Amino acid sequence: MDRRRTEWMLSLVVPVMNEESAIDRFLEAVDGALGASVPRLEILFIDDGSTDATLAKLRQRASEDLRVRVLSLTRNFGKEAAMSAGLDHARGDAVVPMDVDLQDPPEVILEFIGLWQDQGYDMVYGIRGSRDDDTQAKRTSAELFYRLFNRLAEAPIPSNAGDFRLMDRRVVEAVKRLPERNRFMKGLFSWPGYRSIGVHYDRPARTSGVSKFSFWKLWNFAIDGLVSFSTWPLRIWMYFGAVVAGLAFLYILLLVGRVIVVGSDVPGYASLMTAILFFGGMQLLSIGILGEYVGRLFIEAKRRPLYLVAEDSLITEESLGAESGLNLKSEAAGVGKAEATSGRFDGASGIS
Repeated sequence: MDRRRTEWMLSLVVPVMNEESAIDRFLEAVDGALGASVPRLEILFIDDGSTDATLAKLRQRASEDLRVRVLSLTRNFGKEAAMSAGLDHARGDAVVPMDVDLQDPPEVILEFIGLWQDQGYDMVYGIRGSRDDDTQAKRTSAELFYRLFNRLAEAPIPSNAGDFRLMDRRVVEAVKRLPERNRFMKGLFSWPGYRSIGVHYDRPARTSGVSKFSFWKLWNFAIDGLVSFSTWPLRIWMYFGAVVAGLAFLYILLLVGRVIVVGSDVPGYASLMTAILFFGGMQLLSIGILGEYVGRLFIEAKRRPLYLVAEDSLITEESLGAESGLNLKSEAAGVGKAEATSGRFDGASGIS
């Protein structure tokens, strides 16, 4: 593709859940930053099971602005699945995942586009230059996670780089080919490789709403990332077991030598209980780590769809009837629009 041609499309992939107050402000900011700079713009919202008026607000804005497209999932599948749904359905020559809270400034996308078009980078990712809105504990834990992940994983991820980035169409197609159900998108974005560069930016505070990520969710998210992209948590126990076995063998030789030289004596209760508790705890910990991998094998083996789509504002009755071979206007087959839509996406909503 000639990236400098006059007609090309940029797709913004925006997962949302209970963000009705942020939608209008987000669209105004995007229009002000990109409206006159991008030949064709698609703003793809993925409603991830909102329980407030988010979906109704999105439908209204989609009816008013042809650039706005709404993809509604049947329930809450999680941000990683919602983002995967957006990548699957985005039509742009370049795709930018971003949050609706404007902590990902739309004006930075213009710098992304310049590096993509003028210097030929396939992926341009944002690096958070400041995180004043985060607590010190969150900043410290994030830094430690990036260091640990990059030491253990085969595909390192840039420190302080989130999901906010521009990806060329061929990068998007490569990510869509990754079939795992446990999605750690930062790792999936880095795994295909391609020519990439980072852009530093200051991350402002949220303009509305509150973060949906609690400490517990972030902790589990970090574990998902480490387990999905590294086998070191399993391998380390092999080394630990080898060291313990070697020490145990040396201790056996020491005990046998003492019996031969000094004679038999009664071992102490404290040392016996210490050994039992220590090795029992290590066994439970190693079984737990093994269980993390076995659980992921179980989930992958079931091959359930990553998400299900209930509604796509781009699909009209006419185009849906042409795709499925049904005459929806006459309802000759007795199938309504909602039923046909469900059948259309239930079989196609997994990652291919």
